[in-house]
Amino acid sequence: MNKLKRLLLAAPLLLLATLATAAPALPDFSTDDERNTMQVFNFASPSVVYVTNETVVRDRWSLRLHTVPKGAGSGFVWDDQGHVVTNFHVIEGASEVTITLQDRSEWPAELVGSAPEKDLAVLKIDAPREHLEPLVAGTSNNLAVGRKVLAIGNPFGLDTTLTTGVVSALGREIQAANNRTIRNVIQTDAAINPGNSGGPLLDSRGRLIGVNTAIYSPSGASVGIGFAIPVDTVKKIVPELIAHGRLVRPVIGIQSAPDQWASRYGFEGVAVLRAAPGTPAERAGLRGVYRTRGGGWQLGDIIVELDSKPVRNYDDLLNVLENHRAGDEISMGYLRDGQKRSTSVTLAAPE
Repeated sequence: MNKLKRLLLAAPLLLLATLATAAPALPDFSTDDERNTMQVFNFASPSVVYVTNETVVRDRWSLRLHTVPKGAGSGFVWDDQGHVVTNFHVIEGASEVTITLQDRSEWPAELVGSAPEKDLAVLKIDAPREHLEPLVAGTSNNLAVGRKVLAIGNPFGLDTTLTTGVVSALGREIQAANNRTIRNVIQTDAAINPGNSGGPLLDSRGRLIGVNTAIYSPSGASVGIGFAIPVDTVKKIVPELIAHGRLVRPVIGIQSAPDQWASRYGFEGVAVLRAAPGTPAERAGLRGVYRTRGGGWQLGDIIVELDSKPVRNYDDLLNVLENHRAGDEISMGYLRDGQKRSTSVTLAAPE
């Protein structure tokens, strides 16, 4: 009797199993856009890494040193040599950095170079080449508002998260950690949350077009306004960081006055405190602050234009220099005693 009861109770389940087995497979109702999104994610996600930032602290009682987590973010494999690109603010102040690849393997990373003024950093891990899948770098000079973009990162510690959106605006400006202005930034509505920093922004072909760097939100969570450093900037800076450990820009050889002087004395530009001997600035005849016959101090030359671009402050001057190399000859406009003058300078390599 118990056997019969068990058979009767199991009959509906057996019937459902039979029907499920016999039912025809549902057709794939995915749209072309959905299939593209899935293809890009599957193609690019093996290149995205998890960056853990740890710092060393001393126990107040035992005085022993130990590491504690300080922060985390995202990054991506740049090449098969083990270079990983992320944001500078992700690894700022770190005593130890660990990279977790998509296969869950963890690798200690060393800092190769950083550019705080562009919020970029390059790390290196000694992982075998078969563990490394570099992203394909695209270009950002042909982006247009409305272009589809995809962001992959590790927001809130949730690994390999995908968000999609469009290019919302181009040519934005944001502040770097050292208060320098990062220009020509991509604005997107693809959700970028804490932990996404340093991760890639991709186009619909899976190519890198930017490095996610910041969100604009009073709450610290995405509200549809995120920013990414364009890949054309990244492609210029990363090789310099690998080769030199820092961003190398040419110099004109001036010691500049603080930007606060501009508001104090009512001018716009970069005041020259001193033109160093043997530099392009001295050869161009620039004059620094000097003492008057009465014993007071008088403002010297004020640089207001460089390479035909306005120079309102020292940040403007550095942004112009970053687009040139040592040996380039560029025009310069400056004020002397209120009169506009012009000259040309041949940029020199930094010492």
